[in-house]
Amino acid sequence: MIRRDGRQTLDPDFIVTAYCDAYFPMADSRTGAISWYSPDPRAIIPLDGFKVSRGLQHVMRKRVFENKIDTSFHEVICGCAQREETWISEELIRAYTMLHVKGIAHSVESWQDGRLVGGLYGLAIGGSFFGESMFSAVSNASNVALVHLVNVLRLRGFDLLDTQFMNTHIKQFGAIEIPRTVYISKLSYALTVDAKFP
Repeated sequence: MIRRDGRQTLDPDFIVTAYCDAYFPMADSRTGAISWYSPDPRAIIPLDGFKVSRGLQHVMRKRVFENKIDTSFHEVICGCAQREETWISEELIRAYTMLHVKGIAHSVESWQDGRLVGGLYGLAIGGSFFGESMFSAVSNASNVALVHLVNVLRLRGFDLLDTQFMNTHIKQFGAIEIPRTVYISKLSYALTVDAKFP
């Protein structure tokens, strides 16, 4: 879709099609211009190889956080965007919020004393969950949300957890990089899986 000022807007249905074709959008932190990416290699977290450190296990046993799903999607995506340089533009926030209304984009949240203190968001399509971003206002809040996400994905029969790019944070959870061709093969299968989120 083209706006009156000549810039392209993000159509939710087009975004879903792009994810199914192994692409995802990111905005330039300075200009807001949207670009589409399909990295090679691609980072995923194998659901059967997910790792939780002893320290995080200790935090979870203490039940410091309460996890919720889809109660504060807009607040979560805005929390993820609150950093010096962000690829999450206002246009992307609007687009993913529309996908949330459609039941495709979801938030996994960590709450403490009645306050949202961390979480993550992503898209669920078939048996694939495309993780987009995380934020923490309190130490380990987003990590606990990720553990909760993985537990839900396993319970609901999901096959693929896509994390797009590798970084040191997700590597500790067992994230690996695979060739784009292998990713596309895994994605093609996962999209045929009849899984429901949450």
